[in-house]
Amino acid sequence: MSEKRGAFTFVLHSHLPYCRMAGRWPHGEEWLHEAASETYLPLLNALYDLLDEGVSFRLTIGITPVLTEQLADAQVLENFDLYLREKIAAAEEDITRFRQAGESHLEYLAGFYRDWYAHTRDTFHGRFGGDIIGAFRRLQDEGYIEIITSAATHGYLPLLARDSSIYGQLRTGVESYQRHFGRAPRAVWLPECAYRPAYIADDGHVRPGLESFLAELDLGCFFSETHTIEGGRPVGKAAGDAIGPYGDIVRRYVIPASAEMPETKATTYQPYYVPLTAVGGEQHSGVAVIGRNNRTGMQVWSADWGYPGDYDYREFHKKDGVSGLQYWRVTGAQVDLSRKDYYHPDWAQYKVGEHARHFAWLVQDLIQNYHAESGQFGIISANYDTELFGHWWFEGVDWIREVLRALSRSEVVELTTASEYLEAHPPSDVLALPESSWGMGGGHWTWDNADTHWMWQPIHAAERRMEALVRRFPAAEGELLTVLNQAARELLLLQSSDWPFLVTTGQAREYAIQRFSQHVENFERLAGLAEAGQVTEGAALAAELYERDKVFPTVDYRWFAAREG
Repeated sequence: MSEKRGAFTFVLHSHLPYCRMAGRWPHGEEWLHEAASETYLPLLNALYDLLDEGVSFRLTIGITPVLTEQLADAQVLENFDLYLREKIAAAEEDITRFRQAGESHLEYLAGFYRDWYAHTRDTFHGRFGGDIIGAFRRLQDEGYIEIITSAATHGYLPLLARDSSIYGQLRTGVESYQRHFGRAPRAVWLPECAYRPAYIADDGHVRPGLESFLAELDLGCFFSETHTIEGGRPVGKAAGDAIGPYGDIVRRYVIPASAEMPETKATTYQPYYVPLTAVGGEQHSGVAVIGRNNRTGMQVWSADWGYPGDYDYREFHKKDGVSGLQYWRVTGAQVDLSRKDYYHPDWAQYKVGEHARHFAWLVQDLIQNYHAESGQFGIISANYDTELFGHWWFEGVDWIREVLRALSRSEVVELTTASEYLEAHPPSDVLALPESSWGMGGGHWTWDNADTHWMWQPIHAAERRMEALVRRFPAAEGELLTVLNQAARELLLLQSSDWPFLVTTGQAREYAIQRFSQHVENFERLAGLAEAGQVTEGAALAAELYERDKVFPTVDYRWFAAREG
């Protein structure tokens, strides 16, 4: 066997807004049900199929704490089973409807969906015992995947006003991970790949870079966008050329071009240590960053030439007016939805094989070329939102399975996980990173613009009020402890990056505003009752709110103690 020249890992970022018990279609808990049925369970089935076949695969997957809490919730899982039964029933009704109309191909497709959803439900209960999070945990326990954590509610960390909130978001995420996965996390996905270096605030205080918080919590690795490592203008998802919800932004707004970053000699084929907190310091933090490989990424991300746009894959945007099932294929790049051809699953599966072989060849070619040019053992980190596969790109999970199968046989490329790679190949260089994200333009605009700027004042006010509560009540017990811990949960929930994101994209604007405003109101009511000494009334409200949301049961309000000055 030839000597391996480099390594590869998928890095899949799984996240959805908090929507437990928040109603159903068009938004609410059905978001969870769609993603579980179309992405998470198909992915588990694909990985367990490989395991059963003896394929030695590796995969890095992030499951945000707020998503983990929801996917482990008994009420969510009960509603999920109801959702699956409704889908099966809808497909069966379509079979009858199409048979009566003499639409033989549509009848066949309805049967395809009935069987597909029935298989999903059977494996949910039988193969995985109704435990989605437990199924991922077993894969990690057996060494096949690495599960990484994130900030608790996917808070947009660079725009939070207080370091207490950054620490609280990350500490809560670590605690949630330990509770669900039985070990400490080794790596973290910074929400939206949003990074903030150290800087001197207006009051002269040095605000540490995000790597300082990660080092304090023993999180040894995070991931960044391509331009954050390589310099130059944003590319790929950050440039707006993307399928999925991020691709919607460019159609609603004209984004000012970001200032071009200075070119560097850094490469996404290597990890780097990030310098420690002090502004201008050269000592590294012990925390490594791995950048997204753009060439492989665009094979999926690109709305223009990525695999998901192939004409034989299922069309995402057109749904049957009765059942909501998707019976059409992409057909052509500029074909109107009214003129789409019917979907053919066998045609799509043929393309899955072709595209998986092409991607495996591309990864090997890129690794060989990098090794030949540099003499170094490099890594390709292919970073994507998990929900792109199965949900947006219906055949995408099958594609992941076939890519892993192909690369497991490679004589050139080693499949790995992020922390596994860093343990074997620790960084040899230190790289100072600019402030950045994988949002539109590579900066913070997607979350702070003319439509969302009003949201940040109440967020920042709540951060300071939480610090004041910790100062005033440093050792709360009993009912007061109940009130303050629930206030901390409401603070985390109102800080979610989902709310400004959904306002910006317009996908669920009113829902996002309602959820954000409700959590702000809940926080203020709890804080006011604590401040007024009305702890019995506050504890009753806290219990009611916790029962509604049931998230982060072990949170400690003292994690939000002031850290500046």
